[in-house]
Amino acid sequence: MKGQGVEAPRSWLRSLSTSHRSSLIVAFLLGAATVAGFAPFRVFFLPVLAHAALFVLWLRADTARRAGALGFAYGMGLLLFGASWVYVSLHDFGSMPAPLAALATLLFCAIMALPAAAAGYASNRVAASPAITLGVLAPACWTLAEWVRSWLFTGFPWLATGYSQIPSSPLAGFAPVLGIYGVTLATAVTAGLLAVAWQHATSKSEGRNQKTKEKRPGGPARSFIIHHSSFIILALWVGGWALKQIIWTEPAGAPISVSLIQGNVAQDLKWREDRVRPTLEAYRSLVERSRSRLIVLPETALPLFLHQVPHEYLEGLAAHARRNGGDLLVGMAEGSPSGKYFNSVVSYGTASTQRYRKSHLVPFGEFIPLRPVLAWVVNVLAIPLQDFSRGSPDQRPLAVAGQRVAVNICYEDVFGEEIIRQLPEATLLVNVSNVAWFGRSIAPQQHLQISQARALESGRYMLRATNTGVTAIIDARGEVLASAPEFETATVSRMVQGYAGSTPYVRWGNYAVLLLCATMVAGAIILGRKRSR
Repeated sequence: MKGQGVEAPRSWLRSLSTSHRSSLIVAFLLGAATVAGFAPFRVFFLPVLAHAALFVLWLRADTARRAGALGFAYGMGLLLFGASWVYVSLHDFGSMPAPLAALATLLFCAIMALPAAAAGYASNRVAASPAITLGVLAPACWTLAEWVRSWLFTGFPWLATGYSQIPSSPLAGFAPVLGIYGVTLATAVTAGLLAVAWQHATSKSEGRNQKTKEKRPGGPARSFIIHHSSFIILALWVGGWALKQIIWTEPAGAPISVSLIQGNVAQDLKWREDRVRPTLEAYRSLVERSRSRLIVLPETALPLFLHQVPHEYLEGLAAHARRNGGDLLVGMAEGSPSGKYFNSVVSYGTASTQRYRKSHLVPFGEFIPLRPVLAWVVNVLAIPLQDFSRGSPDQRPLAVAGQRVAVNICYEDVFGEEIIRQLPEATLLVNVSNVAWFGRSIAPQQHLQISQARALESGRYMLRATNTGVTAIIDARGEVLASAPEFETATVSRMVQGYAGSTPYVRWGNYAVLLLCATMVAGAIILGRKRSR
């Protein structure tokens, strides 16, 4: 039996044709290359080309299962290279042994690549014409797969294709209308139509005779896509550019001064007992230098639970905020009388003390999912973990410094549909983060790009206060107005404007793009059945 178990994978590998093995390698490399489309590289047209090639691979796969394998290979390339910082977090800062950290990262990426495999399978399985498959079905399936990844096992929407277009690409104009998955869909449709044009040009260059063409089933939809693919691409990109010119929200009240403080406390020193006092003094000094009406400190800036922080220390911070005529937002862990712990942001100053408690927690980072079953994983894999409790998902904006501020903590701003819960009531968005866990990786720049998408979707400023970077002020168009260098102690200060009103995405959420994708899939299925008959 042992020999059979070892022989099974080898037999499977031998069963793969040389062409399919080559296609799997190409798909993996396409996924890896797509990472350059995101921050910090931002070559936004690269994901379009990579997806066009992937869709052609799906179309040419002999079976739906092989197309699924190609989708999985692409997803693995994208995630292993684009989210390599997961290993950094587990090994460098989580003290997990290197082999276990590598295995955990590999398993994580494999699980998150499953929706891409499903998209490849579905695109090949439906018996639609090549033009319909490439231009309609594959883009819709890919978009739905990314949406599934946003909630599967609590969700990992990182590296969704739409982020690669933020904020410079004309396609970013779809963000306030259809959200980040609308941008994904526009990107994928562009890729599919490029593949259609390439396929059509290749067919013509191969000199196929008219008789062969007449045997190919299709119909008006197929013909329209083939002959108008360039026009549709142009319409998408010009339409996206036109949408970028629209101001969806309106100023609310007078601009206010803000200061975002980047403490730059090394993660391996952050929780050491001998570093508590120096950290408190460093933040006190940075706060007292600011004359802004709203001052924001990063996630868990104070390395103590709220009840452990000296009262006179907090009162001193609050008094300084009151002298500025405003308020201070402080990230810290918070205990409750019931024995629960929360990752919180607490306000001090002219307004009454208010708090926001993080509601979307990171599995195995902030809580243990299915604790009775999986608690042993934390011990075996040496994951340092404080099991936090979830805050309410329906918390309202904090009334501070004359604004209504929608606070979100670290990873929460990856979920656009959750951010809009506090809109249109909120006039500003504030994200506090500590991405020191990911070291000198590409994660902080990727997170900045994600925050830019949230600003675009909501039509509001996003203020990001981080421990080691990237601390930044982002305007309602998703543009970075001011930022601090990574891994430096700094304060970012500027006048910012609150906004009121709703973008279409604030009103519709993801429902509009999901309905659009479902319609595209249904249409492809109907046309495929007609083609089969």
